[in-house]
Amino acid sequence: MNDPISIKKSTILVVDDTPHNLTLMSSLLKDDYQVKVANNGEKALTIAGSQPTPDLILLDIMMPGMDGYEVCERLKQNPGTADIPVIFITANAEVDDETRGLELGAVDYITKPISPPIVLARIKNHLALQQASTKLRSYSHALEQKVLEVEASHEVIRRKNDEVTRLYDAVITEQKRSIELSLQPGTMVGVEREERPTTPWLRSLRLRHPWLQINLLTAFVAAAVVGLFQGTIDRLLILTMFLPVLAGQSGNTGSQALAITLRGITLGELKSGKEIALVRKEALLGLLNGALVGLVAAICMFVVASLQHLPSAIMLSFVVFLAMIGSCIISGIAGAVVPLVLKRMGADPVTASSIFLTTATDVASMGMLLTLAAILVK
Repeated sequence: MNDPISIKKSTILVVDDTPHNLTLMSSLLKDDYQVKVANNGEKALTIAGSQPTPDLILLDIMMPGMDGYEVCERLKQNPGTADIPVIFITANAEVDDETRGLELGAVDYITKPISPPIVLARIKNHLALQQASTKLRSYSHALEQKVLEVEASHEVIRRKNDEVTRLYDAVITEQKRSIELSLQPGTMVGVEREERPTTPWLRSLRLRHPWLQINLLTAFVAAAVVGLFQGTIDRLLILTMFLPVLAGQSGNTGSQALAITLRGITLGELKSGKEIALVRKEALLGLLNGALVGLVAAICMFVVASLQHLPSAIMLSFVVFLAMIGSCIISGIAGAVVPLVLKRMGADPVTASSIFLTTATDVASMGMLLTLAAILVK
């Protein structure tokens, strides 16, 4: 579903009037993304409107002069910046505030104090969704052009009626599939299929808000896992460096499996009886990919731990290796199983899968690393 290399090159604009917050977010993101900063709304609009435009904006709400809401509104009014995903960061997110921000075009809210693994996972998911949406729009446009070409060839259709009719039907079928797929990025974050730009705000609120509450609950679940191992984290502070690494890798593994499964369901390619084979395949890919990236991560852990003169450097490396393998296996299985289970329960797998998958990957990666460290590293 996403391309790790292109996401790595993504540019993120951080907007906050507090220098400490800008430094904190820049430090958190600089290893994975190109980071730009702005300490006020006017500067943010200038940077966002310059080329190349940012791929995502983290926007503080409470700022002197032009607040985050006004910045977001002006971004969405400008055709050159309207498609940039905006995530609000606020210390006090009330329901009315979230509703206002989402109505203005924001895609998500993150509350302070921030949790680095959750922030990185949210950013990665929204960048992946933005990339998928761009690709699908391009694909849909190409199909529309084909339809126009067929309609312009009316004389050819009359001469070769049977042949052209079959071609036309095939194009229409592909266009319908493209439209179905193009709805997935929105529905994966709780935007229902029937919602349109002209939908009244109160109905939009009723359609969207329940998914935000579910997403909040699942985020608390992931945070609770970290809280259970506070003692281990206090004892082995080095683990905090590798929590976002495991969350990112397992999240990407789950997203890949989810994309393949949803594509198979949407296009009718996943036939009944083939589900177990798909789950086995994704588990095997999780094992192999987890082992390969786990080896690299383990070496990095050994180097960092050795530089810090930790006597348990070898065991910490082994813990990272095992945790990477286990979390990638679980994430691959979850990416295939979650949409299949939701479909069997009668729910729309596109709408709800992403929320539950994010929780599964966060819990699996963080829980696996912290559990193994608590048991094996004394």
